[in-house]
Amino acid sequence: MTFPPADLVAIFVAKAARTFCYGFLGIVLPLYLADLGMGAAAIGVAITMTLAGSALLTWLVRRPAERFGPRIALVGLATLSGVAAIMLLLTSDSRLVVVAAILGNVAVGTGETGPFLTVEQVVIARAVAGARRTTILSFYNLLGYVAAALGALVVAGFNAWRPLFAIFLAGACVQALAYAAVTRRPAPAVPGTRGTSAPLIRRLAALFALDSFAGGFVLQSLVAYFLHTRFALSLETLGTVFAGVQILTGVSMLLAAGAAARFGLLPTMVGSHLASNVLLIAITFAPTPGLAVACLLARHLLSQMDVPTRQAYVMAVVADHERETAASLTNLSRTVAQAVTPTLTGWVMQSIALSAPFALGGVLKIVYDVLLWQTFKDVKLRE
Repeated sequence: MTFPPADLVAIFVAKAARTFCYGFLGIVLPLYLADLGMGAAAIGVAITMTLAGSALLTWLVRRPAERFGPRIALVGLATLSGVAAIMLLLTSDSRLVVVAAILGNVAVGTGETGPFLTVEQVVIARAVAGARRTTILSFYNLLGYVAAALGALVVAGFNAWRPLFAIFLAGACVQALAYAAVTRRPAPAVPGTRGTSAPLIRRLAALFALDSFAGGFVLQSLVAYFLHTRFALSLETLGTVFAGVQILTGVSMLLAAGAAARFGLLPTMVGSHLASNVLLIAITFAPTPGLAVACLLARHLLSQMDVPTRQAYVMAVVADHERETAASLTNLSRTVAQAVTPTLTGWVMQSIALSAPFALGGVLKIVYDVLLWQTFKDVKLRE
């Protein structure tokens, strides 16, 4: 079964609109909450609640996507984003701002997990052959990072929050219109074979949870807070820095497909990720804003090469009818694990050291790389 190419166009348009908004919302959200009176620990709790909401939506979207097809699930999610944008425009209550961030699945990191990715990943997997999947997923993620980079640059052009929230509302409308063109075809049913890859999916989900737990220490929103607090970087400077982060992350997407073709999906995932985590730890010891930003940029040139390769790997090691399950459970595990960390990070920043989360996150991510290689180096791909 394959989806028509029009589905890819719709998914790419929606991805661009959504991640453009994430590009500025990931920076604005913690600073806006700080303006409303929240401290570091409270902001950490708010980000945890946002990620927990994303995890819940990821779990809830699986059954509708399997039963009714991707269109209904995706249009419903876009509608929630629109509701969230309206709430942000109408309220200055910090509690309602957090509720809006939860409903809108506002991304607080440079990468994306959550329900949109879960459904879109499966649509792409069915739209292209296995040999081209890593390349298409690389461009899918590249588009997201380029759009997010442009969104980060938008921050510098505004002195008020609400115009940005209005752009978020417009982005949600574009998403809904794009998703309306997606095929209304449910997942294939193969009687008697459901669950054959369940043990493998659980192992992947557990390891991805460890990686995301570690990644929760260095979410974009918390990195922005760190740079702003420790080095007094302005909002305009932060916008420029994170635009650079998004661009270099996009470059890493272009490198991923070639590296995967030459070395394989798993070696590319592990090797690039391991090197990036050394740079993450180095941020802990950076004495100047220039060195801290340089380490951050170098890290993102490598750290996201594993994103399209990981997505392609998950789709390639399970049967077609298990792809919704694999995508939802692996993304769910990542989001749940990541949701735990920001609250802990706020406490670590406040009680131990502002830079301590970078060391903790880097070490745990290295442990993940080693375990991933040891667990899956002998597993054969289905495609």
